[in-house]
Amino acid sequence: MARRLHDQAPCPLRCEKGRPLGFALTPGQTHDTQAFAPLLRMISDRIEAVLADKGYDADAIRDEIAGVKVEAVIPSKSNRGKPIPHDKAKYKWRNQIERPFNKPKNWRRVVTRYDKSKESYLGFVAIAAAKLWIPFVHER
Repeated sequence: MARRLHDQAPCPLRCEKGRPLGFALTPGQTHDTQAFAPLLRMISDRIEAVLADKGYDADAIRDEIAGVKVEAVIPSKSNRGKPIPHDKAKYKWRNQIERPFNKPKNWRRVVTRYDKSKESYLGFVAIAAAKLWIPFVHER
């Protein structure tokens, strides 16, 4: 059984320092957009903007973001009839948010998905995420 961890974010699921704020597990063939709504609802009261790449340029995602009154910083796909403008200065921050997403991938067990059950896999992902928060516990 293939598994895929969604946390890009979000994309939206990381704070300004790249620490994970939430994650969801879906079947391996599922696109990131399928896990977007539940993850956004999880953190919508703690974010000001959603920074995402063109893969998240879908009307359903933009409606979900507008519904929680958060700014969408998503460039339009080239095939969108009428491009939607985005804040290019804020979009440059996306790199800082995406880079730390690779840190849990340094844990071989997370990348290779050794665990048979989704509960044990998510538990280990939570441990890896908590380890990323440890240097910042003294901050408010």
